[in-house]
Amino acid sequence: MKVRPPIDARRRRCRTGVVALALTALPVVAAADMIRVPGGQTRIGDDAGRADERPSFVAAVAAFELDRGPVTVAAFARHVARRDIVTEAERIGSASVMTYGSGRWQLVAGANWRRPLGPDGPAATDTHPVTQVSWHDAQAYCTAQGKRLPTEVEFEHAARLAGHGGRHAFGDALRRDGRYRANVWTGAFPALNTGADGYKVTSPVGAYGRDGLGFEDLAGNVWEWTADWYAPYGAPAATPGREKAQRGGSFLCDPDVCYGFRVSGRAHATPDSALMHVGFRCAREPVG
Repeated sequence: MKVRPPIDARRRRCRTGVVALALTALPVVAAADMIRVPGGQTRIGDDAGRADERPSFVAAVAAFELDRGPVTVAAFARHVARRDIVTEAERIGSASVMTYGSGRWQLVAGANWRRPLGPDGPAATDTHPVTQVSWHDAQAYCTAQGKRLPTEVEFEHAARLAGHGGRHAFGDALRRDGRYRANVWTGAFPALNTGADGYKVTSPVGAYGRDGLGFEDLAGNVWEWTADWYAPYGAPAATPGREKAQRGGSFLCDPDVCYGFRVSGRAHATPDSALMHVGFRCAREPVG
């Protein structure tokens, strides 16, 4: 069913040729930690992008609410303590960590959301996004909050609106007045990360400010789990999925290599995977 935009929302054609809602339809702050995203029609994907971003298509999106930022370590710790949770990585006894310099991924014994780089690494910081959580862990957290994971289409819809039609949720330019606008890889991947953006791993949620809709870290910092099974857009609808789709890019994304923090960027992993650069945020249908 086609979704009608709010009466006061005017349509415009973005620089990328994408039809989206103009930001005269301002988002409604749904709660202290959530933002209501207006519905509308958005072009999903990029015909000039990576193979799994093609072919692009237009999707109708109903209004929804989305967490302002990714779930923090502190918030996840409260969830774990309240419900006596043991995460998937803790049960398995290891999680995935990338070695700087080589770019190789390996399972590190003892790596989990409490110590994302392993037992010899630093403890996770309360204000940073939680990582080393599987899709199952993320889904369970959202369900416990009376929420759910966002779909890929919802995530891209929000990112496109936030970026006013730019390539990223924060707009077109990665830097403004010499300052970085997201936590990404700076240097030559994987040999050198200069940390020119201020961080070499995760950053505090909201450290780079808020985008055009008021979201924090909708691009960069950590990839985020979505509700959907991953499949190339051209794949038959009946194709069974084995991996869950991720959106948003991370601190490991180099604009010359991954460039995953573009609005159409995609990643994927099996739902039992826990990785040092993947977190999540929750969504729900509008309340009230």
